[in-house]
Amino acid sequence: MLELKNICFEAETENGVKQILKDVSLKIEDGFVVITGPNGGGKSTLAKVIAGIITPTSGRILLDGEDITNLSITERARKGISFAFQQPVRFKGITVHDLISLASGKDISVTDACAYLSQVGLCARDYINREVNASLSGGELKRIEIATVLARSTKVSLFDEPEAGIDLWSFNNLIKVFEKMHDTLGGSVIIISHQERILNIADKVIVIANGSIKQEGEKEEILPELLGKANVACKVLTDNC
Repeated sequence: MLELKNICFEAETENGVKQILKDVSLKIEDGFVVITGPNGGGKSTLAKVIAGIITPTSGRILLDGEDITNLSITERARKGISFAFQQPVRFKGITVHDLISLASGKDISVTDACAYLSQVGLCARDYINREVNASLSGGELKRIEIATVLARSTKVSLFDEPEAGIDLWSFNNLIKVFEKMHDTLGGSVIIISHQERILNIADKVIVIANGSIKQEGEKEEILPELLGKANVACKVLTDNC
């Protein structure tokens, strides 16, 4: 279980110190969790705090009861936390097979690496020996990155707005991949997103705005009100919504 206790994060800005996260406390057990909310509300900052990319100004982070607040991103990865960026990193000179092997922590066979690619809907023979470089589309990179998460099989798998920068076809396939992850991976799968289709496959939804948790609960409890508010806001902005 991942637990956040009274997490605060402050950042220096041109106008002085700004409080990005304000006393955030959460318990995230095994299952599929989506963290959502308006842009600038603190979602990505929260993801980076969990992953260890940034250290909270105050508060504690516990993984299965162990305090990991001051551990680096590498140390947290060893403890069982994986993080997928909005824009996957490209690695010139490294093949897809190399990347999946590195993620798994061992020298896995081509057959095993191909099995992970198949799980994310990629034809293994077309990708296994390709370099992870600019020749791959955003959607292909997203799915390869998810394959590395599957290979690592971590306690906590964290994705920051995985739908960013990909086309509709890739997004539709991404949904299928997450649905499969939901059924097979185990542990906690946490996605930062405001996409309704991703929200609809969650077990639990957490809403963060202005740096604070506004709502949390089962999707059946949260989504009707949340999506209703979104529709009202949209109608205010345009008659064509």
